[in-house]
Amino acid sequence: MRKLHYFLLIAFSGILIISGCKSGSGAQSSTSTSAAMAGPKDTRLFEMRVYYAHPGKLADLENRFRTNTTRIFEKHGMTNIGYWLPLENPDNKLIYILAYPNREARDASWQAFGSDPEWKEVASKSEENGKLVAKVDQLFMETTDYSPAITLKKATPERTFELRTYTTTPNNLVNLDARFRDHTMGLFSKYGMENIVYFHPVAGQPGAENTLVYLLAHKSQEAGLASFDAFRVDPEWVKVKAASEVKGGGSLTTKVESVYMKPTDYSPMK
Repeated sequence: MRKLHYFLLIAFSGILIISGCKSGSGAQSSTSTSAAMAGPKDTRLFEMRVYYAHPGKLADLENRFRTNTTRIFEKHGMTNIGYWLPLENPDNKLIYILAYPNREARDASWQAFGSDPEWKEVASKSEENGKLVAKVDQLFMETTDYSPAITLKKATPERTFELRTYTTTPNNLVNLDARFRDHTMGLFSKYGMENIVYFHPVAGQPGAENTLVYLLAHKSQEAGLASFDAFRVDPEWVKVKAASEVKGGGSLTTKVESVYMKPTDYSPMK
């Protein structure tokens, strides 16, 4: 009799374990999906640089990066993350992101780069018919605690990227972060958008208290626009957005900027 009781107890326990496993393997909420995306905190310093080429000089600027600049960057300890051109590019922009161990390493790398004899020769030769760059914008950034780990993947077919910049209403960056961390990223994935990386400007940079910068990847611009159309009417998103705005005292953002981009042929990320 004791053996029978023991057998029944083991069998019943097994049923409970199997049942528990099945219930846990169902569809994940956007919260659990978002949490699973985040990798270990990337402590590097990132720099987004935007070059505005003089009219007719963008091709020459690209050739300089393709042939020499990216390689010399690496020589001096800079990590090339990605290079992109806006799909609509009336200002002749080249947008790229570099990574460094920290600000001190960044400054030392650029000093060494600027005084490198090879770079001086390359720059001089490329500008024989005039300067290539009219203006440079830069922003120093750090990853958010919910950002996926950066993967330098060259996807096939090539992806279309979207650079999005959100400016928040006063004191609402923390609420916007919570909404992305707990819900938005998971919902993006639900609608076929690939979360690439999420940044804040570092302390002391313009917008450090109210700016979120992030990258998504889509199959195409058309696919990205369709994904956002579906996302905006998702019942979960409508509920989440409303709840977050009650908590934040109104809209969490004052401005949203979106730039669709294609990776250059020399970009480590495509």
